[in-house]
Amino acid sequence: MNGKWFAALAALVSVLPVAAQAEPSLGGEWINPRGTVIVATAPCQGGLCGWVRWANGEAQSDAQEAGVAHLVGTELLQDYKSDGRGGWSGRVYVPDIGRSFSSTIRPVDPTHVKISGCLIGSWMCRSQIWSRPKAD
Repeated sequence: MNGKWFAALAALVSVLPVAAQAEPSLGGEWINPRGTVIVATAPCQGGLCGWVRWANGEAQSDAQEAGVAHLVGTELLQDYKSDGRGGWSGRVYVPDIGRSFSSTIRPVDPTHVKISGCLIGSWMCRSQIWSRPKAD
């Protein structure tokens, strides 16, 4: 009996890495549709977070007008947790208005994600497709 249990456990463990690799990675860099901000995502607090790695002058100026002195380094994607189906739920900080909103991130394909945020529940929602930055 112990031999069968061990064999079943070994078979299960051997499949786990394959299943984990099937989900597209959200780690790395993402650029917004206007090309004004690049966010670097990485694991944090048992989930996923994202910080501004680069911002153009216009984005920095807009953030400063809203009271964000240093946009680069600001955490935009906050405390995202996997839903187990490829998506993530958390909060997105919008520096232009100084507020955070409930949000989801869903992979579209290996080089694009859809980031959606809603003011209250599913009211006043907005979505954007972000992409991987092109290599120079």
